[in-house]
Amino acid sequence: MKFKYTEKEFQHHIESEHRFSLSGYLKEIVYGASDGIVTTFAVVAGFTGAQSGINQFPVVIVLIFGFANLLADAFSMGLGNVLSILADKDVYKTERDKELYEIKNNPEFEKKETIYILKKKGFTDNQAEKITEIYASNPMYWADFMMRYELEMPTPEHENPVLTGLATFSSFIIFGFVPLIPYLLTTADSKFIISIFFTVISLVLLGVLRWKVTTQTLLRSVGEIVLLGSIAAAIAYFVGTLFR
Repeated sequence: MKFKYTEKEFQHHIESEHRFSLSGYLKEIVYGASDGIVTTFAVVAGFTGAQSGINQFPVVIVLIFGFANLLADAFSMGLGNVLSILADKDVYKTERDKELYEIKNNPEFEKKETIYILKKKGFTDNQAEKITEIYASNPMYWADFMMRYELEMPTPEHENPVLTGLATFSSFIIFGFVPLIPYLLTTADSKFIISIFFTVISLVLLGVLRWKVTTQTLLRSVGEIVLLGSIAAAIAYFVGTLFR
């Protein structure tokens, strides 16, 4: 069954594939959220582990340190992502300018490199030569090809540093706030147990989110996040017990 598109419909279809999508920012969301949950709960677990009969920390101390850690780390991670993408863009532009210079000033050598790359990809000598001549007629695309297959540098040109940073910051804040909820809403002695429950639930939800936009199995997506988060929390609690 063949699908027929008008020129306008085809253009709209192509543009829609480049719009914002959850899967495009999955790495930042999962990275920020998992780190937010684990680091904030680590503060809670550390204080709990350090407590003994004569060394009880007031709830307000846990909240102050929890929120300070939450905001500082979220800002640090978000800004770090922004700076990282900007640096990647600068490096990519510098290397691409070098490729364009070589294409302009030493095209025969670049053609030999292109033919060699294409032959490694399975093209015959004749096919590789023909494709290279076609690429040579479009220097900008030729440079992109060399960046991808000679230097093996994926382009960061379509990455938005501001949106990426916001995705990391927001997910860190939202998910990282979860372990602190029981300390805000209840005065019961079981606050830490409730916090553990909330943290596990948020890790499971994060794993489901990961599963929804990847091809991994549900068990693996959820299991990996819950396991790694639990290990980090256990370490934080153990370290806290050393200060009793």
